[in-house]
Amino acid sequence: MDYGEHRAPAQYEAGEGCLTTLIRIPVRIVVLVVVLPVRMIWDALVVAARATDRALLRPLGRALSWLFATLVVIPSGWLYESVLTPLGRALLWLAAAVFVWPWVALWRYVLVPAVRYGLVVPVVWLYEAVLTPLGHGLRWVYRVLLAPAGRGIRTAVGWVLTALFVWPVSGLWRYILVPLALAAVWLVEHLVVRPLAWTYRELLTPLGHGIAWLLDRLARGIAAVGTGLWTAVVWLVTTLLVAPLGLLYRRVLAPVGREIAAAFGVAWRIAGYISRAVGRAIAWLAWHLVGAPVTWAYRAVCTPVGHFVRDAVWAPAKWAAVETGRAARSALRTARETVARARRDAWRALVGGPGAPTPREPGSPLARTLGSTTTVPSAAPEPEISLLGEKNAERG
Repeated sequence: MDYGEHRAPAQYEAGEGCLTTLIRIPVRIVVLVVVLPVRMIWDALVVAARATDRALLRPLGRALSWLFATLVVIPSGWLYESVLTPLGRALLWLAAAVFVWPWVALWRYVLVPAVRYGLVVPVVWLYEAVLTPLGHGLRWVYRVLLAPAGRGIRTAVGWVLTALFVWPVSGLWRYILVPLALAAVWLVEHLVVRPLAWTYRELLTPLGHGIAWLLDRLARGIAAVGTGLWTAVVWLVTTLLVAPLGLLYRRVLAPVGREIAAAFGVAWRIAGYISRAVGRAIAWLAWHLVGAPVTWAYRAVCTPVGHFVRDAVWAPAKWAAVETGRAARSALRTARETVARARRDAWRALVGGPGAPTPREPGSPLARTLGSTTTVPSAAPEPEISLLGEKNAERG
């Protein structure tokens, strides 16, 4: 073992000091005392909410859902299918008949024919029958009559316009305006531009350079003084305010806050364990004081009594009721048969029985019997008589 090696203790974090170690256990004890009632109340509310949801809210929700489906959904579906749908279709047809169909008919049978036959057809006819031939005629007159004579006319008109407008304006520009403009430019250059340029170059430029140099020196000096003052202010603020606050935060506030947060977490978990233990104790007491006696009473008293009632009272009563119902049904069946037989005998006594069968020659053999599926060639089939028909004939 290396005795020179220094190891940090368990649960040690960088930055912890004696203050953290001193306040850890008291803070956790105080926080546990404060948090334990809150955690127990929270667990009690959670248990109550779960029991309420399981025993009250879910059945109530199912009942409300069934009630809503029975009283609202089914009647509303019937109302929608039987009343609202035909009413909506009737209103749609009425709206179309009142607002759509008249405008469609007005557009289709009034406006479109009026525009077509009152405007478009006359305009097309005017263009095709009047304007097109007139334009062709005017074009022919221009090409045949006016085009050959127009060249000489255009030459004479051009010479007259040149003599009246172009030559006077050209002479005025060349011999009067241009010399006057050149003289004005020379005067402006020698009397205004050159003096101003000399003044700018010899006087204003050196004066501006000197003023700029002086202002630059002043600005540098002010900047140096301001930088020094700012550095001093920053150093004072950092030394007197920021460093103490940072030290206070790192050495006091951060450890205290971290310990309080950790204490709340540990206290919440411990309170959960205590609350769970208390809940289990309450459940144990409730079971041994209420649940176990009720279970014992159900198993030892209610179950045997129920079995006795089922075997000694309910089963014989049920068997007696079944036998009574069976005897009643048999008596009713016998009474119906007796009444039917008496009615049939009375009818025979009043009307008489069926006539005796008349003798006749034996007919041809049957083509097919009830118990056979074969047929005799060249033999006509005989009618088949069922037993149900014979019984009905005898009863009638």
